[in-house]
Amino acid sequence: MDRGKSELRDGMRVDWDVPIAMDDGIVLRADVFRPPAEGRYPVILSYGPYAKGLAFQEGYSSAWNIMAAKHPDVTAGSSNKYQNWEVVDPEKWVPDGYACVRVDSRGAGRSPGVIDHFSPRETRDFYLSIEWAGVQPWSNGKVGLNGISYYAINQWHVAALQPPHLAAICIWEGAADWYRDMTYHGGILCTFFANWYDMQVRTVQHGLGERGPKSRVTGELVCGPETLSEDALARNRSALADDVRSHPLDDAYHQARSPDWSKITVPLFSAANWGGQGLHPRGNFEGFVRAASAQKWLEAHGLEHWTHFYTDYGVGLQKRFFGHFLKGEDTGWPKEPRVRLQIRHPGERFVERHESEWPLARTQWTRFYLDPAGPRLGAKPPAAAAALGFDAMGDGITFSTPPLAEAVEITGPSAVKLVVSSSTSDADLFAVLRVFAPDGTEIVFQGALDPHTPIGQGWLRASHRKLEPELSTPYRPYHRHDAVELLTPGEPVELEIEIWPTSIVVPAGHRIALTLRGRDYEHPGPGARLSNMKNEFRGCGPFLHDDPRNRSSAIFAGRTTLHLSPDRPAYLLLPIIPPKGDAP
Repeated sequence: MDRGKSELRDGMRVDWDVPIAMDDGIVLRADVFRPPAEGRYPVILSYGPYAKGLAFQEGYSSAWNIMAAKHPDVTAGSSNKYQNWEVVDPEKWVPDGYACVRVDSRGAGRSPGVIDHFSPRETRDFYLSIEWAGVQPWSNGKVGLNGISYYAINQWHVAALQPPHLAAICIWEGAADWYRDMTYHGGILCTFFANWYDMQVRTVQHGLGERGPKSRVTGELVCGPETLSEDALARNRSALADDVRSHPLDDAYHQARSPDWSKITVPLFSAANWGGQGLHPRGNFEGFVRAASAQKWLEAHGLEHWTHFYTDYGVGLQKRFFGHFLKGEDTGWPKEPRVRLQIRHPGERFVERHESEWPLARTQWTRFYLDPAGPRLGAKPPAAAAALGFDAMGDGITFSTPPLAEAVEITGPSAVKLVVSSSTSDADLFAVLRVFAPDGTEIVFQGALDPHTPIGQGWLRASHRKLEPELSTPYRPYHRHDAVELLTPGEPVELEIEIWPTSIVVPAGHRIALTLRGRDYEHPGPGARLSNMKNEFRGCGPFLHDDPRNRSSAIFAGRTTLHLSPDRPAYLLLPIIPPKGDAP
Protein backbone atom coordinates (compact mmCIF):
# COMPACT_ATOMS: atom_id res chain seq x y z
CA MET A 1 0.00 0.00 0.00
CA ASP A 2 1.24 3.49 -0.88
CA ARG A 3 2.40 5.13 2.37
CA GLY A 4 2.29 8.71 1.08
CA LYS A 5 5.15 11.19 1.25
CA SER A 6 6.85 12.65 4.32
CA GLU A 7 8.89 15.82 4.54
CA LEU A 8 10.14 18.48 6.94
CA ARG A 9 8.83 21.97 6.24
CA ASP A 10 8.05 25.11 8.23
CA GLY A 11 9.07 23.51 11.49
CA MET A 12 6.78 20.48 11.06
CA ARG A 13 7.00 16.88 9.95
CA VAL A 14 4.27 16.61 7.30
CA ASP A 15 3.03 13.23 6.09
CA TRP A 16 0.96 13.70 2.95
CA ASP A 17 -1.81 11.37 1.79
CA VAL A 18 -1.39 8.84 4.56
CA PRO A 19 -3.69 5.83 3.91
CA ILE A 20 -6.34 4.83 6.45
CA ALA A 21 -8.02 1.53 5.59
CA MET A 22 -11.72 1.17 6.35
CA ASP A 23 -13.42 -2.10 7.28
CA ASP A 24 -15.01 -2.44 3.81
CA GLY A 25 -11.73 -2.04 1.90
CA ILE A 26 -11.99 1.66 1.03
CA VAL A 27 -8.77 3.57 1.79
CA LEU A 28 -9.20 7.14 2.98
CA ARG A 29 -6.38 9.68 2.78
CA ALA A 30 -5.14 12.00 5.50
CA ASP A 31 -2.47 14.67 5.95
CA VAL A 32 -0.61 14.58 9.26
CA PHE A 33 1.23 17.60 10.67
CA ARG A 34 3.37 16.81 13.73
CA PRO A 35 6.47 18.00 15.59
CA PRO A 36 9.73 16.98 13.88
CA ALA A 37 11.14 15.40 17.03
CA GLU A 38 10.38 11.74 17.62
CA GLY A 39 7.79 11.26 20.33
CA ARG A 40 4.17 10.56 21.12
CA TYR A 41 1.80 13.50 20.80
CA PRO A 42 -1.89 14.12 21.41
CA VAL A 43 -3.94 14.25 18.23
CA ILE A 44 -6.29 16.96 16.94
CA LEU A 45 -8.32 15.25 14.20
CA SER A 46 -10.91 16.44 11.70
CA TYR A 47 -12.89 14.43 9.14
CA GLY A 48 -14.93 16.06 6.39
CA PRO A 49 -15.68 16.71 2.72
CA TYR A 50 -14.04 20.06 1.91
CA ALA A 51 -10.75 18.64 0.57
CA LYS A 52 -7.64 18.82 2.74
CA GLY A 53 -5.57 20.07 -0.18
CA LEU A 54 -7.73 23.11 -1.00
CA ALA A 55 -6.40 26.30 0.58
CA PHE A 56 -8.84 28.39 2.61
CA GLN A 57 -7.71 31.44 0.62
CA GLU A 58 -8.51 29.75 -2.67
CA GLY A 59 -11.71 27.88 -1.95
CA TYR A 60 -13.30 30.52 0.30
CA SER A 61 -11.63 33.73 -0.75
CA SER A 62 -14.27 36.24 0.40
CA ALA A 63 -14.53 34.69 3.88
CA TRP A 64 -10.74 34.62 4.19
CA ASN A 65 -10.34 38.22 3.07
CA ILE A 66 -12.97 39.46 5.53
CA MET A 67 -11.39 37.59 8.42
CA ALA A 68 -7.80 38.52 7.58
CA ALA A 69 -8.68 42.21 7.25
CA LYS A 70 -10.76 42.47 10.43
CA HIS A 71 -8.75 40.14 12.67
CA PRO A 72 -4.99 40.39 12.14
CA ASP A 73 -4.37 38.01 15.05
CA VAL A 74 -5.69 35.21 12.82
CA THR A 75 -2.88 35.49 10.31
CA ALA A 76 -0.16 36.55 12.76
CA GLY A 77 2.44 33.96 13.70
CA SER A 78 1.78 31.69 10.72
CA SER A 79 2.83 31.47 7.09
CA ASN A 80 -0.87 30.60 6.45
CA LYS A 81 0.20 28.18 3.71
CA TYR A 82 -1.63 25.31 5.40
CA GLN A 83 -4.87 27.11 6.18
CA ASN A 84 -7.86 24.93 5.34
CA TRP A 85 -11.56 25.80 5.58
CA GLU A 86 -13.00 25.29 9.07
CA VAL A 87 -10.16 23.26 10.59
CA VAL A 88 -7.17 24.23 12.73
CA ASP A 89 -4.04 25.91 11.38
CA PRO A 90 -1.29 23.35 12.13
CA GLU A 91 1.34 26.09 12.39
CA LYS A 92 -0.44 27.28 15.55
CA TRP A 93 -0.84 23.81 17.08
CA VAL A 94 2.18 21.70 16.15
CA PRO A 95 4.65 23.97 18.02
CA ASP A 96 2.59 23.31 21.16
CA GLY A 97 3.16 19.58 20.83
CA TYR A 98 0.09 18.40 18.91
CA ALA A 99 -0.24 16.16 15.88
CA CYS A 100 -2.91 17.57 13.54
CA VAL A 101 -4.66 15.03 11.31
CA ARG A 102 -6.94 16.03 8.42
CA VAL A 103 -8.95 13.20 6.87
CA ASP A 104 -10.74 13.60 3.56
CA SER A 105 -14.11 11.93 4.06
CA ARG A 106 -15.29 9.12 1.81
CA GLY A 107 -15.80 10.30 -1.76
CA ALA A 108 -14.26 13.76 -1.23
CA GLY A 109 -10.85 15.21 -1.98
CA ARG A 110 -8.20 12.48 -2.13
CA SER A 111 -10.46 9.77 -0.60
CA PRO A 112 -12.41 7.47 -2.97
CA GLY A 113 -15.89 6.08 -2.42
CA VAL A 114 -19.50 7.22 -2.40
CA ILE A 115 -20.44 10.48 -0.67
CA ASP A 116 -23.35 10.08 1.74
CA HIS A 117 -23.29 12.91 4.24
CA PHE A 118 -23.74 12.14 7.95
CA SER A 119 -24.80 8.59 7.11
CA PRO A 120 -24.02 5.68 9.47
CA ARG A 121 -21.33 4.61 6.99
CA GLU A 122 -19.62 7.99 7.17
CA THR A 123 -19.84 8.05 10.96
CA ARG A 124 -18.29 4.57 11.03
CA ASP A 125 -15.43 5.88 8.85
CA PHE A 126 -14.91 8.71 11.33
CA TYR A 127 -14.81 6.21 14.20
CA LEU A 128 -12.19 4.11 12.40
CA SER A 129 -10.12 7.21 11.62
CA ILE A 130 -10.07 8.12 15.32
CA GLU A 131 -9.02 4.62 16.28
CA TRP A 132 -6.31 4.61 13.60
CA ALA A 133 -4.90 7.89 14.93
CA GLY A 134 -4.97 6.58 18.49
CA VAL A 135 -2.52 3.75 17.81
CA GLN A 136 0.03 5.43 15.52
CA PRO A 137 3.65 5.46 16.77
CA TRP A 138 3.57 9.28 16.97
CA SER A 139 0.31 9.33 18.97
CA ASN A 140 -0.01 9.38 22.76
CA GLY A 141 -3.31 7.51 22.42
CA LYS A 142 -5.54 10.51 23.10
CA VAL A 143 -7.52 11.94 20.20
CA GLY A 144 -9.42 15.22 20.31
CA LEU A 145 -11.85 16.42 17.64
CA ASN A 146 -11.94 20.06 16.62
CA GLY A 147 -13.46 22.04 13.77
CA ILE A 148 -16.31 24.24 12.60
CA SER A 149 -19.68 23.39 11.06
CA TYR A 150 -19.39 20.05 9.20
CA TYR A 151 -16.28 19.24 11.22
CA ALA A 152 -18.32 19.95 14.36
CA ILE A 153 -21.67 18.42 13.39
CA ASN A 154 -20.19 14.98 12.83
CA GLN A 155 -18.48 15.08 16.21
CA TRP A 156 -21.86 14.68 17.90
CA HIS A 157 -22.54 11.61 15.77
CA VAL A 158 -19.24 9.84 16.23
CA ALA A 159 -19.03 10.64 19.95
CA ALA A 160 -22.24 8.63 20.43
CA LEU A 161 -20.31 5.56 19.16
CA GLN A 162 -17.79 6.08 21.99
CA PRO A 163 -14.47 5.39 20.19
CA PRO A 164 -12.03 4.15 22.87
CA HIS A 165 -9.27 6.62 21.89
CA LEU A 166 -11.57 9.64 21.78
CA ALA A 167 -10.62 11.82 24.75
CA ALA A 168 -12.36 15.18 24.14
CA ILE A 169 -14.42 17.06 21.54
CA CYS A 170 -14.70 20.76 20.70
CA ILE A 171 -17.89 21.36 18.71
CA TRP A 172 -17.54 24.84 17.23
CA GLU A 173 -20.85 25.97 15.77
CA GLY A 174 -22.07 22.48 15.00
CA ALA A 175 -25.70 21.61 14.34
CA ALA A 176 -26.83 18.17 15.47
CA ASP A 177 -30.41 17.19 14.62
CA TRP A 178 -30.51 16.49 10.88
CA TYR A 179 -34.23 17.25 10.77
CA ARG A 180 -34.82 20.13 13.21
CA ASP A 181 -31.48 21.94 12.95
CA MET A 182 -30.63 21.47 9.31
CA THR A 183 -33.16 20.27 6.75
CA TYR A 184 -36.71 21.00 7.99
CA HIS A 185 -37.14 24.02 10.24
CA GLY A 186 -40.40 23.51 12.06
CA GLY A 187 -41.33 21.02 9.35
CA ILE A 188 -40.61 23.47 6.49
CA LEU A 189 -37.97 22.37 3.97
CA CYS A 190 -34.79 24.47 4.02
CA THR A 191 -33.07 24.63 0.63
CA PHE A 192 -29.59 25.31 2.03
CA PHE A 193 -28.14 21.83 1.70
CA ALA A 194 -29.13 21.47 -1.95
CA ASN A 195 -27.19 24.63 -2.81
CA TRP A 196 -24.33 23.83 -0.41
CA TYR A 197 -23.87 20.44 -2.09
CA ASP A 198 -23.34 22.07 -5.48
CA MET A 199 -20.99 24.80 -4.24
CA GLN A 200 -18.87 23.13 -1.57
CA VAL A 201 -18.95 19.37 -2.12
CA ARG A 202 -19.37 18.55 -5.80
CA THR A 203 -16.61 21.06 -6.53
CA VAL A 204 -14.10 18.88 -4.61
CA GLN A 205 -15.53 15.40 -5.23
CA HIS A 206 -12.97 12.65 -5.56
CA GLY A 207 -12.52 11.84 -9.23
CA LEU A 208 -12.63 15.37 -10.58
CA GLY A 209 -8.91 14.89 -11.09
CA GLU A 210 -7.60 17.28 -13.73
CA ARG A 211 -10.91 19.17 -13.70
CA GLY A 212 -10.41 20.05 -10.04
CA PRO A 213 -7.96 22.40 -8.33
CA LYS A 214 -4.32 21.73 -7.49
CA SER A 215 -2.79 22.15 -4.05
CA ARG A 216 -0.81 25.37 -3.84
CA VAL A 217 1.51 23.61 -1.35
CA THR A 218 2.21 20.23 -2.97
CA GLY A 219 1.09 20.78 -6.56
CA GLU A 220 -0.96 17.57 -6.33
CA LEU A 221 -4.51 17.29 -7.63
CA VAL A 222 -6.84 18.13 -4.74
CA CYS A 223 -9.53 15.68 -5.87
CA GLY A 224 -7.33 12.65 -6.45
CA PRO A 225 -5.13 11.38 -9.25
CA GLU A 226 -7.87 9.91 -11.45
CA THR A 227 -10.34 11.81 -13.60
CA LEU A 228 -13.77 10.13 -13.68
CA SER A 229 -16.60 10.72 -16.13
CA GLU A 230 -19.60 12.79 -15.11
CA ASP A 231 -21.70 9.61 -14.98
CA ALA A 232 -19.18 7.95 -12.67
CA LEU A 233 -19.09 11.00 -10.44
CA ALA A 234 -22.89 11.01 -10.22
CA ARG A 235 -22.89 7.34 -9.21
CA ASN A 236 -20.38 8.15 -6.47
CA ARG A 237 -22.55 10.64 -4.60
CA SER A 238 -25.93 10.50 -2.95
CA ALA A 239 -28.73 12.60 -4.40
CA LEU A 240 -28.77 14.75 -1.28
CA ALA A 241 -31.50 17.23 -2.21
CA ASP A 242 -33.80 14.47 -3.47
CA ASP A 243 -33.12 12.32 -0.43
CA VAL A 244 -34.01 15.14 1.94
CA ARG A 245 -37.09 16.18 0.00
CA SER A 246 -38.39 12.59 -0.10
CA HIS A 247 -38.33 12.40 3.72
CA PRO A 248 -40.60 15.25 4.90
CA LEU A 249 -41.08 13.72 8.36
CA ASP A 250 -38.56 12.89 11.05
CA ASP A 251 -38.25 9.25 10.05
CA ALA A 252 -35.45 6.67 10.13
CA TYR A 253 -33.50 8.55 7.44
CA HIS A 254 -33.16 11.65 9.62
CA GLN A 255 -32.76 9.77 12.88
CA ALA A 256 -29.81 7.79 11.48
CA ARG A 257 -28.11 11.14 10.82
CA SER A 258 -28.77 12.60 14.28
CA PRO A 259 -26.98 11.88 17.57
CA ASP A 260 -28.13 9.78 20.48
CA TRP A 261 -27.47 12.25 23.29
CA SER A 262 -27.62 9.56 25.96
CA LYS A 263 -24.52 7.89 24.53
CA ILE A 264 -22.33 11.00 24.40
CA THR A 265 -20.16 10.78 27.51
CA VAL A 266 -16.83 12.26 26.38
CA PRO A 267 -15.71 15.65 27.80
CA LEU A 268 -17.05 18.34 25.48
CA PHE A 269 -16.74 22.05 24.80
CA SER A 270 -19.69 23.40 22.80
CA ALA A 271 -19.22 26.83 21.17
CA ALA A 272 -22.32 28.49 19.67
CA ASN A 273 -22.89 31.58 17.53
CA TRP A 274 -25.85 33.80 18.45
CA GLY A 275 -26.18 34.80 14.80
CA GLY A 276 -26.13 31.29 13.33
CA GLN A 277 -29.90 31.16 12.81
CA GLY A 278 -30.88 28.53 10.29
CA LEU A 279 -28.06 26.09 11.04
CA HIS A 280 -25.62 26.47 13.89
CA PRO A 281 -26.73 27.58 17.34
CA ARG A 282 -29.52 25.15 18.20
CA GLY A 283 -27.38 22.01 18.19
CA ASN A 284 -24.73 23.57 20.40
CA PHE A 285 -27.26 24.47 23.08
CA GLU A 286 -29.16 21.17 22.77
CA GLY A 287 -25.91 19.23 22.98
CA PHE A 288 -24.75 21.05 26.07
CA VAL A 289 -28.07 20.44 27.84
CA ARG A 290 -28.83 16.90 26.66
CA ALA A 291 -25.48 15.11 26.24
CA ALA A 292 -24.76 12.62 29.01
CA SER A 293 -21.21 13.93 29.49
CA ALA A 294 -20.43 14.78 33.10
CA GLN A 295 -17.75 17.22 31.97
CA LYS A 296 -19.22 19.72 29.52
CA TRP A 297 -18.90 23.42 28.87
CA LEU A 298 -20.81 25.96 26.76
CA GLU A 299 -19.61 29.16 25.10
CA ALA A 300 -21.60 31.58 22.91
CA HIS A 301 -20.21 34.39 20.75
CA GLY A 302 -21.02 36.56 17.75
CA LEU A 303 -19.39 37.63 14.45
CA GLU A 304 -18.96 35.52 11.31
CA HIS A 305 -19.10 31.83 12.01
CA TRP A 306 -15.55 31.13 10.85
CA THR A 307 -13.94 34.02 12.77
CA HIS A 308 -13.57 33.27 16.48
CA PHE A 309 -12.45 29.70 15.84
CA TYR A 310 -9.23 31.25 14.47
CA THR A 311 -8.81 34.33 16.67
CA ASP A 312 -6.56 34.37 19.72
CA TYR A 313 -9.74 34.30 21.84
CA GLY A 314 -11.02 31.09 20.30
CA VAL A 315 -7.68 29.31 19.91
CA GLY A 316 -6.84 30.17 23.51
CA LEU A 317 -10.01 28.50 24.78
CA GLN A 318 -9.45 25.45 22.57
CA LYS A 319 -5.85 25.00 23.73
CA ARG A 320 -6.79 25.29 27.40
CA PHE A 321 -9.50 22.66 26.91
CA PHE A 322 -7.37 20.20 24.94
CA GLY A 323 -4.26 20.90 27.01
CA HIS A 324 -6.15 19.64 30.04
CA PHE A 325 -7.83 16.58 28.51
CA LEU A 326 -5.22 15.46 25.96
CA LYS A 327 -1.95 16.46 27.64
CA GLY A 328 -2.79 16.59 31.35
CA GLU A 329 -1.45 20.13 31.59
CA ASP A 330 -2.44 22.58 34.30
CA THR A 331 -4.31 24.98 32.03
CA GLY A 332 -6.82 26.06 34.65
CA TRP A 333 -9.62 24.41 32.67
CA PRO A 334 -11.27 22.71 35.67
CA LYS A 335 -11.97 26.21 36.98
CA GLU A 336 -13.47 27.32 33.65
CA PRO A 337 -17.08 28.51 34.10
CA ARG A 338 -19.52 25.96 32.76
CA VAL A 339 -21.13 28.70 30.65
CA ARG A 340 -19.18 31.58 29.07
CA LEU A 341 -21.38 34.06 27.20
CA GLN A 342 -20.49 37.02 25.00
CA ILE A 343 -23.60 39.10 25.70
CA ARG A 344 -24.63 41.18 22.67
CA HIS A 345 -25.29 44.89 22.68
CA PRO A 346 -26.26 47.05 19.66
CA GLY A 347 -23.30 48.19 17.60
CA GLU A 348 -21.65 44.74 17.49
CA ARG A 349 -20.51 45.15 21.09
CA PHE A 350 -20.05 42.06 23.26
CA VAL A 351 -19.54 41.85 27.02
CA GLU A 352 -18.28 38.57 28.47
CA ARG A 353 -20.15 37.07 31.39
CA HIS A 354 -19.75 33.76 33.22
CA GLU A 355 -22.69 31.61 34.24
CA SER A 356 -23.25 28.17 35.75
CA GLU A 357 -26.07 26.64 33.70
CA TRP A 358 -28.25 26.92 30.59
CA PRO A 359 -30.87 28.28 30.42
CA LEU A 360 -29.92 30.67 33.18
CA ALA A 361 -31.55 29.78 36.49
CA ARG A 362 -32.44 33.39 37.27
CA THR A 363 -34.34 33.84 33.99
CA GLN A 364 -37.62 35.69 34.41
CA TRP A 365 -39.79 33.98 31.80
CA THR A 366 -42.00 36.88 30.75
CA ARG A 367 -45.10 36.82 28.57
CA PHE A 368 -45.68 39.61 26.09
CA TYR A 369 -49.28 39.27 24.92
CA LEU A 370 -50.32 39.89 21.32
CA ASP A 371 -52.85 42.70 21.29
CA PRO A 372 -54.64 43.78 18.10
CA ALA A 373 -54.53 47.42 19.25
CA GLY A 374 -51.37 48.78 17.74
CA PRO A 375 -50.73 45.91 17.05
CA ARG A 376 -48.71 45.72 20.23
CA LEU A 377 -46.98 43.42 22.69
CA GLY A 378 -48.56 44.11 26.06
CA ALA A 379 -48.29 43.03 29.68
CA LYS A 380 -51.89 41.77 29.68
CA PRO A 381 -54.08 39.84 27.24
CA PRO A 382 -56.42 41.92 25.07
CA ALA A 383 -59.71 42.92 26.69
CA ALA A 384 -61.82 41.65 23.80
CA ALA A 385 -61.51 38.99 21.12
CA ALA A 386 -60.30 39.97 17.67
CA ALA A 387 -58.99 38.35 14.52
CA LEU A 388 -56.10 39.63 12.38
CA GLY A 389 -55.44 38.13 8.97
CA PHE A 390 -52.57 38.27 6.49
CA ASP A 391 -51.63 36.75 3.17
CA ALA A 392 -50.23 33.32 3.98
CA MET A 393 -47.07 33.92 1.94
CA GLY A 394 -46.86 37.61 2.73
CA ASP A 395 -45.00 39.96 5.06
CA GLY A 396 -47.41 39.35 7.92
CA ILE A 397 -48.07 41.44 11.01
CA THR A 398 -45.66 43.07 13.47
CA PHE A 399 -46.47 43.45 17.16
CA SER A 400 -44.34 45.86 19.17
CA THR A 401 -43.81 47.01 22.75
CA PRO A 402 -43.86 50.71 23.61
CA PRO A 403 -40.38 52.24 23.97
CA LEU A 404 -38.67 50.57 26.92
CA ALA A 405 -38.32 52.66 30.08
CA GLU A 406 -35.07 50.90 30.94
CA ALA A 407 -32.63 48.48 29.33
CA VAL A 408 -33.78 44.85 29.10
CA GLU A 409 -31.58 41.80 28.54
CA ILE A 410 -32.94 38.88 26.51
CA THR A 411 -30.67 35.83 26.70
CA GLY A 412 -31.93 32.31 26.08
CA PRO A 413 -34.53 30.41 24.07
CA SER A 414 -37.90 32.00 23.33
CA ALA A 415 -41.29 30.70 22.27
CA VAL A 416 -44.52 31.92 20.73
CA LYS A 417 -47.98 30.55 21.51
CA LEU A 418 -50.69 31.29 18.95
CA VAL A 419 -54.22 30.42 17.96
CA VAL A 420 -54.34 30.28 14.18
CA SER A 421 -56.69 29.32 11.37
CA SER A 422 -56.10 29.06 7.65
CA SER A 423 -58.28 29.38 4.59
CA THR A 424 -56.62 26.17 3.35
CA SER A 425 -55.55 22.87 4.91
CA ASP A 426 -52.17 24.13 6.15
CA ALA A 427 -50.08 27.22 6.86
CA ASP A 428 -46.41 28.06 7.44
CA LEU A 429 -45.56 30.49 10.24
CA PHE A 430 -42.28 32.41 10.34
CA ALA A 431 -41.70 34.10 13.71
CA VAL A 432 -39.08 36.86 13.77
CA LEU A 433 -37.90 38.41 17.04
CA ARG A 434 -36.83 42.00 16.33
CA VAL A 435 -35.58 45.17 18.02
CA PHE A 436 -36.09 48.73 16.74
CA ALA A 437 -34.19 51.91 17.71
CA PRO A 438 -36.08 55.08 18.67
CA ASP A 439 -35.83 56.36 15.08
CA GLY A 440 -37.44 53.18 13.73
CA THR A 441 -34.22 51.61 12.44
CA GLU A 442 -34.09 47.87 12.98
CA ILE A 443 -31.19 46.54 15.05
CA VAL A 444 -29.54 43.71 13.16
CA PHE A 445 -26.20 41.97 13.60
CA GLN A 446 -23.41 40.41 11.65
CA GLY A 447 -24.68 36.87 11.78
CA ALA A 448 -22.74 33.69 11.20
CA LEU A 449 -23.13 34.39 7.47
CA ASP A 450 -25.60 37.23 6.84
CA PRO A 451 -24.52 40.77 7.84
CA HIS A 452 -28.16 41.77 8.49
CA THR A 453 -29.36 39.04 10.84
CA PRO A 454 -32.37 39.76 13.09
CA ILE A 455 -32.38 39.01 16.82
CA GLY A 456 -34.10 35.63 16.61
CA GLN A 457 -36.14 33.36 14.34
CA GLY A 458 -38.47 30.39 14.54
CA TRP A 459 -40.55 28.39 12.10
CA LEU A 460 -43.52 26.02 12.18
CA ARG A 461 -45.76 24.29 9.67
CA ALA A 462 -49.20 24.18 11.29
CA SER A 463 -49.77 20.56 10.34
CA HIS A 464 -46.63 19.68 12.35
CA ARG A 465 -47.96 21.23 15.57
CA LYS A 466 -47.93 17.99 17.60
CA LEU A 467 -45.55 18.22 20.56
CA GLU A 468 -43.37 15.66 22.31
CA PRO A 469 -44.49 16.14 25.94
CA GLU A 470 -41.41 14.58 27.53
CA LEU A 471 -39.04 16.98 25.77
CA SER A 472 -41.17 20.13 25.56
CA THR A 473 -40.91 23.04 27.97
CA PRO A 474 -42.83 26.34 27.88
CA TYR A 475 -39.70 28.05 26.55
CA ARG A 476 -38.59 25.27 24.14
CA PRO A 477 -41.54 23.47 22.51
CA TYR A 478 -40.27 20.25 20.92
CA HIS A 479 -42.28 19.03 17.95
CA ARG A 480 -42.44 15.36 16.98
CA HIS A 481 -42.63 15.87 13.20
CA ASP A 482 -43.79 12.27 12.81
CA ALA A 483 -47.21 12.88 11.26
CA VAL A 484 -49.17 15.47 9.30
CA GLU A 485 -52.32 16.81 10.96
CA LEU A 486 -54.02 18.97 8.35
CA LEU A 487 -56.18 21.91 9.30
CA THR A 488 -59.87 22.27 8.72
CA PRO A 489 -60.18 25.56 6.81
CA GLY A 490 -61.38 28.32 9.10
CA GLU A 491 -61.05 26.24 12.30
CA PRO A 492 -58.56 27.67 14.86
CA VAL A 493 -55.80 25.51 16.35
CA GLU A 494 -53.14 26.22 18.96
CA LEU A 495 -49.52 26.42 17.83
CA GLU A 496 -46.32 26.70 19.84
CA ILE A 497 -43.26 27.92 17.94
CA GLU A 498 -39.68 27.52 19.09
CA ILE A 499 -37.42 30.56 18.59
CA TRP A 500 -33.78 29.56 18.66
CA PRO A 501 -31.57 30.87 21.52
CA THR A 502 -30.33 34.42 21.26
CA SER A 503 -28.86 37.27 23.28
CA ILE A 504 -29.38 41.04 23.15
CA VAL A 505 -29.39 43.86 25.67
CA VAL A 506 -32.14 46.16 24.42
CA PRO A 507 -31.38 49.78 25.42
CA ALA A 508 -33.93 52.08 26.98
CA GLY A 509 -36.06 53.83 24.38
CA HIS A 510 -35.88 50.86 21.98
CA ARG A 511 -38.82 48.58 21.18
CA ILE A 512 -39.04 44.78 21.15
CA ALA A 513 -41.13 43.39 18.29
CA LEU A 514 -42.45 40.11 16.96
CA THR A 515 -43.28 39.68 13.29
CA LEU A 516 -45.46 36.76 12.23
CA ARG A 517 -45.26 36.25 8.50
CA GLY A 518 -45.66 33.63 5.81
CA ARG A 519 -42.21 33.64 4.26
CA ASP A 520 -38.55 34.22 5.07
CA TYR A 521 -37.51 37.46 6.74
CA GLU A 522 -35.96 40.04 4.41
CA HIS A 523 -33.86 43.00 5.46
CA PRO A 524 -34.74 46.06 3.37
CA GLY A 525 -31.14 47.21 2.84
CA PRO A 526 -28.59 46.02 0.29
CA GLY A 527 -27.69 42.34 0.34
CA ALA A 528 -24.32 40.61 0.52
CA ARG A 529 -22.61 37.61 -1.03
CA LEU A 530 -19.95 35.02 -0.27
CA SER A 531 -17.94 33.29 -2.98
CA ASN A 532 -18.99 29.83 -1.79
CA MET A 533 -22.75 30.52 -1.74
CA LYS A 534 -25.28 30.86 -4.58
CA ASN A 535 -27.81 33.37 -3.33
CA GLU A 536 -27.66 37.00 -2.28
CA PHE A 537 -27.99 37.36 1.49
CA ARG A 538 -31.09 39.38 2.42
CA GLY A 539 -31.35 38.66 6.15
CA CYS A 540 -31.48 34.85 6.32
CA GLY A 541 -28.23 34.12 4.53
CA PRO A 542 -28.51 30.87 2.56
CA PHE A 543 -31.10 29.36 4.92
CA LEU A 544 -34.21 29.84 2.82
CA HIS A 545 -37.54 28.04 2.63
CA ASP A 546 -38.50 28.70 -0.97
CA ASP A 547 -38.90 25.32 -2.68
CA PRO A 548 -42.30 25.47 -4.44
CA ARG A 549 -42.53 21.66 -4.30
CA ASN A 550 -42.61 21.91 -0.51
CA ARG A 551 -44.69 25.10 -0.37
CA SER A 552 -47.24 24.80 -3.14
CA SER A 553 -49.35 27.91 -3.69
CA ALA A 554 -52.52 25.80 -3.68
CA ILE A 555 -51.99 25.03 0.01
CA PHE A 556 -49.68 27.72 1.37
CA ALA A 557 -50.77 30.86 -0.48
CA GLY A 558 -54.16 31.27 1.19
CA ARG A 559 -54.93 33.49 4.14
CA THR A 560 -53.73 33.02 7.70
CA THR A 561 -55.72 34.43 10.62
CA LEU A 562 -54.47 35.08 14.16
CA HIS A 563 -57.18 34.71 16.83
CA LEU A 564 -56.49 36.98 19.81
CA SER A 565 -58.70 36.76 22.86
CA PRO A 566 -58.59 37.06 26.67
CA ASP A 567 -59.56 33.39 27.23
CA ARG A 568 -57.03 31.89 24.78
CA PRO A 569 -54.30 34.54 24.77
CA ALA A 570 -51.48 34.50 22.27
CA TYR A 571 -48.09 35.56 23.58
CA LEU A 572 -44.35 35.80 23.08
CA LEU A 573 -42.41 34.21 25.96
CA LEU A 574 -39.04 35.91 26.45
CA PRO A 575 -36.08 35.06 28.72
CA ILE A 576 -35.59 38.32 30.60
CA ILE A 577 -32.34 38.27 32.57
CA PRO A 578 -32.03 40.46 35.67
CA PRO A 579 -28.58 41.48 36.87
CA LYS A 580 -27.08 38.81 39.11
CA GLY A 581 -27.61 40.90 42.21
CA ASP A 582 -31.29 41.39 41.34
CA ALA A 583 -32.20 37.72 40.97
CA PRO A 584 -35.28 36.71 42.98
